[in-house]
Amino acid sequence: MDLTQGTTEEKTGRAKKMMLWFGIISLVMSFAGWTSAFIVSSSRPDWLKDFQLPNAFIISTVVIVLSSISILLAKQALKKDNRNGAMLWLVVTLILGVVFIYNQFVGFQQIIDLGYNFTGPTSNVTMSYVYVIAVMHILHVVAGLVCLLVVIYNHFKQKYSSSNMLGFELAATFWHFVDILWVYLFLFLYFVR
Repeated sequence: MDLTQGTTEEKTGRAKKMMLWFGIISLVMSFAGWTSAFIVSSSRPDWLKDFQLPNAFIISTVVIVLSSISILLAKQALKKDNRNGAMLWLVVTLILGVVFIYNQFVGFQQIIDLGYNFTGPTSNVTMSYVYVIAVMHILHVVAGLVCLLVVIYNHFKQKYSSSNMLGFELAATFWHFVDILWVYLFLFLYFVR
């Protein structure tokens, strides 16, 4: 396919999607670096070999997978020009995103209750990595929530339809990325000791 062909709108859409993918690839590289550092650091003598992830992280994993399903349902509703259904599922996705972040902070409190802080005399390098990886992911979920708010606002203003979904699709792609990223991070932290 010749990327220089098509209408200005089609070329703009392809360019925006390509820029999003460049951003996603750079984020994948960042998280790959942090998880690689986690693996390399695990040979330290003070590394915790038997730590357990907080139960709240399990709950947040379920919540974020549900949010990926809800944004898929929103997209399907929009494809059918079901504006109310799309808005409902967008709001559900937004709420699930907030619940995800809440559960992450509950998980941090559970780590602190076990006696591990991020820094200081009660810190541990293992848990510090868990904090850094989870907080960096939370920041990207917050960015996804901002994208969802923009999409909800634009949808309310009737910007999207089954024939004009570019902004919606960009936000949905980013949301799916942060969802898949968390599932990877959770499984990584759960299985890689």
